[in-house]
Amino acid sequence: MEKVISEYLSGLTLGDPQVYKNFAAIPLFHPADGSPHYVTLKQALERGVLTITEVGHEGSVPELKVINKGDTAVLLLDGEELVGAKQNRVLNTTILLGGHTETVIPVSCTEHGRWAYRSSTFGDSDVVMASQVRREKARSVSYNLRESGQYRSNQGEVWNGIENMAAKASVHSPTGAMRDVFESRTDELEDYLKAVELKPEQKGLAVCINGSVVGLDVVSLDSAYVQLHAKLVKSYAIEAMPEKKKNGECSVSTDTVREFMDAAANSNGTKFKSVGLGWDHRFEAENLVGSALECDSQVIHVASFPIEASEKIDPMASPGRRRAYRTRNARRTS
Repeated sequence: MEKVISEYLSGLTLGDPQVYKNFAAIPLFHPADGSPHYVTLKQALERGVLTITEVGHEGSVPELKVINKGDTAVLLLDGEELVGAKQNRVLNTTILLGGHTETVIPVSCTEHGRWAYRSSTFGDSDVVMASQVRREKARSVSYNLRESGQYRSNQGEVWNGIENMAAKASVHSPTGAMRDVFESRTDELEDYLKAVELKPEQKGLAVCINGSVVGLDVVSLDSAYVQLHAKLVKSYAIEAMPEKKKNGECSVSTDTVREFMDAAANSNGTKFKSVGLGWDHRFEAENLVGSALECDSQVIHVASFPIEASEKIDPMASPGRRRAYRTRNARRTS
């Protein structure tokens, strides 16, 4: 892994765990000043400087067009969901859009049963993809970057993950929409948000469910994290709900989280030119996968998730295993 990423991870400090039932969120802090400056997707849409559309009238499932008409860079976070147009999508990777730019961005579909216009442009769904599905997407995007240089996910896996989410939550969505699962649990998610308080100067969080780390996210600006906090808490909380233990709250150790972060800091990494500004770093170890966006030698966003050894797709794997993975990954939507 490049020094700038490993040093950033090593420089993170942990706050006190905030525990609710089987869910524990650990605030993350970093002393870096966080330059360059940017605003979030939500802020840019509210200011009317960002327009997101299909790439053409007919649309293309794995791509959208984004126009940033403002002077300030805009951060689009991996897993953030966009709603509207012909079907809802999520970002395949974190992207920093420069001011006054037009960019085609890589996305995945989160609404399998719709391919018809509901609006001419996309809005913010106020949702980040559930962490378990996001983890699987991150793994397949990293694999495709190594294999073809493309920020493509395994769309079939994404749909399967959303279907499993809906089944666990006993939710039927007419269009197979991920957002419908979140909306069905609005009251319960609010309870998690009340329990996980935003801290001054907080820049991220690590999350444990039933005592095990399930992921972490951290951004360079606390002003941006304020906008993302609720989205990220819900992303992890939706995974915790079907898994809650009957015997009450879970125990959590910050040492476990620190060990996970240290493993990420010492993992192997490769960097690719980002879709927007900067470089997209991909890293993995035996038990984790992650990504980081770096611009002007500053870390903008880091995300990491645990994986089982059996989930790892090694580029040096046997030809048969790699062919099988590519066959699964070739499934496309019409």
